Amino acid sequence: MKIGFDHDQYTQMQSEHIRERIASFGGKLYLELGGKLFDDNHASRVLPGFRPDSKISMLLKLRDQAELVIAINADDIEKNKVRGDLGITYDADVLRLIDAFRGVGMYVGSVVLSQFKGQAQAENFQKRLESLGVRVYRHYPIEGYPTNIDLIVSDEGYGRNEYVETDKPLVLVTAPGPGSGKMAVCLSQLYHENKRGIKAGYAKFETFPIWNLPLKHPVNVAYEAATADLNDVNMIDPFHLDFYGKSAVNYNRDIEVFPVLQALLERIGGESPYHSPTDMGVNMVGNCIVDDEVCREAAKQEIIRRLYHARCKDRQGHGNETEINKLELLMRSLSLSDEDRPVIAAARKRAEDTGAPAAAIQLDDGRIITGKTSSLLGPSAAMLLNAVKELAGIRDEIMLLPPAVIEPVQELKCRYLGNHNPRLHSDEVLIALSVSAATNPVAAMALEQLPNLKGLEAHTTVILSGVDMNVFRRLGINVTNDPKYQTHKLYHKQ
Repeated sequence: MKIGFDHDQYTQMQSEHIRERIASFGGKLYLELGGKLFDDNHASRVLPGFRPDSKISMLLKLRDQAELVIAINADDIEKNKVRGDLGITYDADVLRLIDAFRGVGMYVGSVVLSQFKGQAQAENFQKRLESLGVRVYRHYPIEGYPTNIDLIVSDEGYGRNEYVETDKPLVLVTAPGPGSGKMAVCLSQLYHENKRGIKAGYAKFETFPIWNLPLKHPVNVAYEAATADLNDVNMIDPFHLDFYGKSAVNYNRDIEVFPVLQALLERIGGESPYHSPTDMGVNMVGNCIVDDEVCREAAKQEIIRRLYHARCKDRQGHGNETEINKLELLMRSLSLSDEDRPVIAAARKRAEDTGAPAAAIQLDDGRIITGKTSSLLGPSAAMLLNAVKELAGIRDEIMLLPPAVIEPVQELKCRYLGNHNPRLHSDEVLIALSVSAATNPVAAMALEQLPNLKGLEAHTTVILSGVDMNVFRRLGINVTNDPKYQTHKLYHKQ
């Protein structure tokens, strides 16, 4: 995979910059963490070389100075709100995050229940956390938030919130998802620290949009594509341009709320340390891009993928026409089309030639490998086998999995497990390949190529099953699908 981003430079530069921000506030900083920390696959796709856990690697350099506070909206607990990417509720994700942070040696100090107003489920969750040894604090709704500044910055506003006891100079405030109240927790703490005579500051850590890239740089446009369902819009920061005379990129929500935030900071501490929403950020990602063209091309592929994913969601009944329209506009803004994703045409050509669903994957050197539907294999499974054969230099006529290996699996599926489709899915074919590798050196050679599929682009002419999609995700293959099903049935397994 071509590299466009320097992970090592990033972890060093970003951690140093955060240390500088801590020092600028006299040794205490509340840092609001936006986006994903452990599994930022969007960043790793649009910035090749950025790792899904690059932010955690960076934070580990600050481990001795840092503790974590996790905020969760009590209303989200009451409504059993679910993370779409993980399929788990927000309260379950809080437990997952605590385990994950502890697993890498980071200290989780407490959990804050924001917008608490006696919700029964939230009270039960607090009891559960406290029984597990986790400290819990309650923060309450404030009438007129965030514009009623006189009430907010008073003993009846932030003053009602329970003061979160922290010990470290860097307090990282994160959450299971948006709307959890991270910023409010930070500002409430500043109010309480100020009342106690403790000097502390606030900053924000968001990866996207990247403030020091051009507004229409594909990486920033890809962020708009990723948040098309939220209708976020990248903008030139007018406050930054007015004060410094320099262009910087931010997004509409931070720009819209900045005058209120600035007023709150002034009321809490006497003055605001920031002249623009861009000033609040500590993001150094843009300084660690080492090959701009590689990142541009990766971001363009991400935008196309987002459009196809939205079209498939719409076909599955979960879509949103407004989201699709916005993605199509973003495509046109960069003059992108299906032709910019060669695997689309290759898969469709294979499907046209065979009269059945097909798949295609592009190797790092530009070669495109396809897979067709057969009596033994689905197109995705066939494509994966053909790709690892090509990478291992195995001749086309050599069969990695002869019928004698595949047919017993098919019998198990249909005769004993009640399946109607005898063709092997991707996971079944990989299990069969791994079993064969124990006695077949050629199969072992092919199996060893699986890591080399990471980061490759693929396309299938039908919507894949959840099983196949999960295999592609685990292998790190960036796959798109045409928004249609293989059959005309009304019910399709997800």
